Amino acid sequence: MAKAYDVMAPTCPSRVVLHRIGARWTVFVVTALADRPLRFTELKRHIAGITPKVLTETLRALEYDGLVARVDKGGHPPYVEYRLTPLGRSLLEPLSAVRNWAETHVPQVERANRAYDERA
Repeated sequence: MAKAYDVMAPTCPSRVVLHRIGARWTVFVVTALADRPLRFTELKRHIAGITPKVLTETLRALEYDGLVARVDKGGHPPYVEYRLTPLGRSLLEPLSAVRNWAETHVPQVERANRAYDERA
C-alpha cells in the first residue's frame, strides 16, 4: 500500500502539519495540556519564557489545526479553558518520545557542541 503523503515532496500538505508540530512552542503547549485543561494564565505560568502574544498565536494555530479546543466556560467573570482534542492527544506519545530523547541526550549534545566549537 502506497503512502498517501510524502513529507519530502515540496508541495505535500504533510509539510504544513510537520511544520506546526515542529513549531517552537507547540511541544510545550501540547505537553502542558496533557493532564488537564488550563486557562490562558495557567498556561503562560506553566510555560516559562513564552510571551502572551506568542502563546495566543500558538493556541490559535493549534485550534485551527484541530489539536486544541477553546472552551468558553462562562461564569462571572467569564473565562475560557484550552484542552487537547483527541487529535491533539494523539501527539502526546510521539512528543513524549522526543522529549525523553532530548532530556536523555543533553550530555552528548553538549559534548558535541563543545567539540565543534573547539574545531571551529
